[in-house]
Amino acid sequence: MTRPRPSIGPALAGAVDLSGLKQPAQSGGAAGNAGAPPGVTEITEANFEDEVLVRSTEVPVVVLLWSPRSESCVQLASALAALSLADNSGAAVKWSLALVNVDVAPRVAQVFGVEGVPTVVALAGGKPVASFQGSLPPEQLRGWIDSLVGGPEQPEQVDPVLAQARDQLDAGDFDAARASYQALLDGDPNHVEAKGALRQLNFLERATSRQPDAPARADAAPDDVEAAFAAADVQILNQDVTAAFDRLIALVRRTSGDERAQVRTRLVELFELFDPADPEVVVGRRNLANALY
Repeated sequence: MTRPRPSIGPALAGAVDLSGLKQPAQSGGAAGNAGAPPGVTEITEANFEDEVLVRSTEVPVVVLLWSPRSESCVQLASALAALSLADNSGAAVKWSLALVNVDVAPRVAQVFGVEGVPTVVALAGGKPVASFQGSLPPEQLRGWIDSLVGGPEQPEQVDPVLAQARDQLDAGDFDAARASYQALLDGDPNHVEAKGALRQLNFLERATSRQPDAPARADAAPDDVEAAFAAADVQILNQDVTAAFDRLIALVRRTSGDERAQVRTRLVELFELFDPADPEVVVGRRNLANALY
């Protein structure tokens, strides 16, 4: 599979881990939708991938993480369900409402990294694009939904420094791109694209300094953590992504304590170089979860 470089895009990534569920998605996601209004789905571990990640490539998906024990959660769920019913009563579904009951699906809630409920996260194209915590007044909630699905698309207003950084990165001028992205991050420590770009640049700098025969060296010393890290870097640089993930997941199984934590941390860093909906990342995270638990 060809990857000129891991993708960079405006998302809430880094705070939301979208593909770390242990159980694979099942086909036929409508099973989790019995009795729900059109465009509304109850999310479980079994249908998470189909009804959230895959579905969001077709229409925006609004995920409500809620608990029936909370009155504010119940009110927000009712308000969103009413909007979904109103918007999706025609032949075409404009957006999908996905309900995650954190009391019965805690692992699904965990992958979003929420700190409290209710929390709402909107996804499009497999990526989180907007979110809020708590409740909104009805008119603000309507406007928030409309901003996702309604009205003519407005041209993106790009920060000139961001545009410059993108051009420098595309041109392969990594030092200049690093400086531009770092300037963005200095001005906004939460700038998602700058964080992602710097993460990729750091990887490229490290990986291109590795010896080309690093995989063979690691094969000869299978329990050498640093050798495995070098081999995984070279494999990803050579587009052999699954082999890199499998190498480190096998090492997770053979290690314990601080070494195991070190390998797990490196794997997560490598996952973050790619779109969270990338099939190899989805499988890699699932295999890592199996190795850990």
